[in-house]
Formats: sequence, C-alpha cells, structure tokens
Amino acid sequence: MEPNQLDLFNNPGETRQLELFAYPPPPPADGQLELFPSKKFKGKRRDEFVMSAEELQQWKTQIVEYQMRSRYSPAPAQTTLLDLPANHCDPERIDPLTLQLQSMAFYRMPADYPGEACLYFVVDSAAQLVLYVGETCRSNKRWKGTHDCKDYIASYQDLHYRYKLKTAVNIGFWWDTPQRREARQELELYLILKWRSPFNKENWHQWGQPFGKG
Repeated sequence: MEPNQLDLFNNPGETRQLELFAYPPPPPADGQLELFPSKKFKGKRRDEFVMSAEELQQWKTQIVEYQMRSRYSPAPAQTTLLDLPANHCDPERIDPLTLQLQSMAFYRMPADYPGEACLYFVVDSAAQLVLYVGETCRSNKRWKGTHDCKDYIASYQDLHYRYKLKTAVNIGFWWDTPQRREARQELELYLILKWRSPFNKENWHQWGQPFGKG
C-alpha cells in the first residue's frame, strides 16, 4: 500500500490524527502538469540560464493562470479539529496576494527577539505570482540561516535581470496561525497544494525545477 500524502504527521504505531483541513484535489487528469515535459531542468549556476525569455514568460503565465483559478474556485468541504472557532485558521481566508509585503532583506534588520509563529509567502508582486509558502515559529530567525529558497529567488531574479524583465520579489506574513507546530505545518501543506507554489518541492513534479538544485 502506497503512503498517503495526507498522513504527513502520522508515526507508525500511533493513533492516526484527524486532518485539520480537507486538501485541494490534484489537478485534473487532462491538465498540463509540465510546461516543457521534454526538458529536465537542473539547478543553474549564476552564469547559466536554462530558459529563454519566452520560456520564462510561459512558465510564469501557466502558474499564474492556475493560481488565479484556485484563488476564485469554491473551496472543498472542510473538517474542524477539536474546538477551534469556525473562522480560525480557515485556509480559504488566507490570500497571499492581499498581504502587506516586505522586502526580502527584512531578516537583515536588527531585532532583539526571535519573532513569532507565522506562515509566510514569497510573492513576485510584479506578476501576482505566489512563489513559495512556508511556516516558522521564529519569524525573525528563519531566514537568517540556510534556506534553499534564497538560492531559488536569486536565480529567478538573475534570469529576469538578464532579459530585462520586471520582477518584484517580496515576502508577506500571516500571523493568526496555530501555535502547535503540527497544525501549522498541516495548514502550510494545504496552502502549498492550493496555490501550487513552484519553489516548494511538493510542486516540482508539476512545474519542473528550473531554479532549484540539480
């Protein structure tokens, strides 16, 4: 029996935990899962550019169109866990494209405390494109260390600069998140699957990995 993706937090031998959210369905069978199925994108170095300007625009357009459909589609039925208020942590109320955005250099600013638990969204606001969804318990610390997404962003921006294409990569935070890590990670996964954010590894099978590791 193949493992179920929704059993993310279940350990063998433990009672199965109820999912907090009903997950978005996979793309339809006739939907296009890869823009360039004949190409195997590998992580590029700073002096290598694996996509032409036209391919880059097509890649972005396909993802934006998917995200816009997902943004306005009716939500699937949702189950609740324990006694959370009906409107608390409702993933359909979280819209990364309406959040107040900050510069990606936010983590370089001095801070005398590690920050708070939150979800965060890396967005190219010039394209209205959600690139990455993440969660953390320390909003001021998570990006100070190693984070693969930093490399993806740098590669993405380098390619835009080369072709003189407009881009504006920023980050937005959503603070009303569960404090319990497992619940926060489940909410994160729901949103990764809902938005199909291309820098999250869960969606590489769909959009390829043009800015990731080879």
